[in-house]
Amino acid sequence: MNPVDAADPVGRHSSTASSAIAAPAASRLSEQKPTRYRWVVMGLIFLIWAIACADRANFGIALPYMKKEYGISNTEAGLIVSLFSFAYGLVQIPVGLMYKRLSAKTTGMLFSVFMLLTSLFTGLMGTTSSVLLLQLYRVGLGLSEGPLGIGCTNVINRWFPPEEKGTATGLWIAASKLGPLIVPTVCIIVIQLWGWREIFYVFAVPGIFLAILWFFLVTNSPAENRFCNEAERRYITQELSAGAASAGTVAGQGAQVAPMPWLDGINRTRRVPRLETLRQVFTSWNVIGVALGYGCMIGISNIFMSWIPTYLVTVKGFASVKMGFLASAPFIGAVAGNMLGGVISDRLLGGRRKPMMLLGALGTAVMTLMLVDAPDSVLYLGAMLMLSGLMLGIGFAGYSAYPMGLATKSTYPTAFGIVNSLGQIGGACAPLAVGMLLDRYDWSSVFLYMVGTSLLCLVLLLSVVEPITVRKAGDEA
Repeated sequence: MNPVDAADPVGRHSSTASSAIAAPAASRLSEQKPTRYRWVVMGLIFLIWAIACADRANFGIALPYMKKEYGISNTEAGLIVSLFSFAYGLVQIPVGLMYKRLSAKTTGMLFSVFMLLTSLFTGLMGTTSSVLLLQLYRVGLGLSEGPLGIGCTNVINRWFPPEEKGTATGLWIAASKLGPLIVPTVCIIVIQLWGWREIFYVFAVPGIFLAILWFFLVTNSPAENRFCNEAERRYITQELSAGAASAGTVAGQGAQVAPMPWLDGINRTRRVPRLETLRQVFTSWNVIGVALGYGCMIGISNIFMSWIPTYLVTVKGFASVKMGFLASAPFIGAVAGNMLGGVISDRLLGGRRKPMMLLGALGTAVMTLMLVDAPDSVLYLGAMLMLSGLMLGIGFAGYSAYPMGLATKSTYPTAFGIVNSLGQIGGACAPLAVGMLLDRYDWSSVFLYMVGTSLLCLVLLLSVVEPITVRKAGDEA
């Protein structure tokens, strides 16, 4: 007998037995079909974000009625609109840090709480009796809704494999435009039946129901979810071997992508290490530059959301039905652009985020220039507003997915918090700027302002790199 066998006959047989047991288990796991529950989670994210964005967008439809009832100027109206974005932006970085430090169970519960608070402040908007209360409730809505965006993207980052993150993020961004898309039609019906105050009561209800569903159905990661099987968890995490883990990946993709020399030259594609510490995140120009560009584009989106209904009624003289259709036009285009941009980025560009962002900034500048001194034609205005929304939306998914390619899963909430914070604060300036411009000039100056901010975004995007992240074995995707 072999001396080793003689010394440990039980251990040898135990090892053999364990291998015999493990083999069928591994075989069963390989044959197990993934549950695809991540798409159920994505469906809830889509609905929740659509309702949350509708809660902020309905203010633009009610604004002409509020101005008449309270006798407020354009500048005061712009300030009320902007207060939401200022409050929303200010909470982004603290919330990003909170998501990094708190347990997954706690952050999941807080998400439902913030959704309930969003519905509460939406409903309170209908009870206002003064401009001061309007301002306070808008601030409350911004503080409540602010954590939802980071919560949604954090769940996307944990629930989707690298090659699906752009598509999932595109769907999330599309939801942000679907809310404003349905708002004008619903609001006009509610105003005709009851009045402008009832708008806010109607939109407060769905969020309460969805917050309860989220609490019982969604966890912060698939590992904690009883509806997600092991096959799907392994598909999502895509554990890399040591050899594969050391390979460069573009924008967080899980595999080496085909080189595109001409595009990578324009994109300034570079190898960069992942941002593993908060210091690295806060000092990264790639994060800050994209955040500032995001602020330019959010500002334009906020103008479409809050001021275009007023433009269509007061300048073009359209009745409520035409106004509702045209006010929806930018968001019809934006929904298509958001989904298209995410899919192109993932499937055709190998996870490169900058091309769609650059195209969006340039295209938005061209389309908003076409709105200067636009004729009183429903067909022309509808086409230009829809194309403006398409160009605006086609790059939006990139701003959320871009930090996924730079940061680890641990530091991503903070990285996205910076992008969203500077983005929302920058975007908050736009409605106020429009009010000030209208009190001094006319709508041509507003559209030229939108052209200028689009071009500024283009310059900022050209200053950042398209990251090829370099992983170490065992790093998080």
